[in-house]
Amino acid sequence: MPNQHTNRRNFLLAAAGMALANMTGCVHYQFGNRSLFRPDIHSVHVPIFKSESFRRDLGERLTEQIIREIEDTSPYRIADAESADSVLRGTIVRDDKFVQGTNPLDDPRILREDLQIQYEWYDQRGQLIRQPTTVSLSQILKTGTITARGILYPEVGQTIVTAQQEAIDAFAKQVVENMQAPW
Repeated sequence: MPNQHTNRRNFLLAAAGMALANMTGCVHYQFGNRSLFRPDIHSVHVPIFKSESFRRDLGERLTEQIIREIEDTSPYRIADAESADSVLRGTIVRDDKFVQGTNPLDDPRILREDLQIQYEWYDQRGQLIRQPTTVSLSQILKTGTITARGILYPEVGQTIVTAQQEAIDAFAKQVVENMQAPW
């Protein structure tokens, strides 16, 4: 009898030990996209991006898309300047339109819209937040300069706004990807 009682007690102790190890062994493990982002940052303030372009509303459109992308694909929440853990600000520094293809009468048939932004991500103490070096186009990934382009086909009814929106969508995705923590 004591042997059976000892076996049962050992089994219960082993099961309790495994359950405890299972619960505490994964305390810092995170599921989903939360594990891709910095655990010390919970909120971001995104002021309207400045624009050095003469085209109207580019900064506002880019800011809206970046906010949408942060809300959709990251665990960060958007907050006002006083309560946010970090601030993401930037400037559209270039806006160019190029002809890529013409017809025999030299009318433009394929156009390209290039936008370039510069952005910085700061914590509330004003220090640049380090970013992963593998995702950015620049070597030092504390501030980044990103170029994106949109293609425009006027014959099928596209306008410069559709090409700009294509570039803005690409920017927003790239900026949020650059907010991910290094591996």
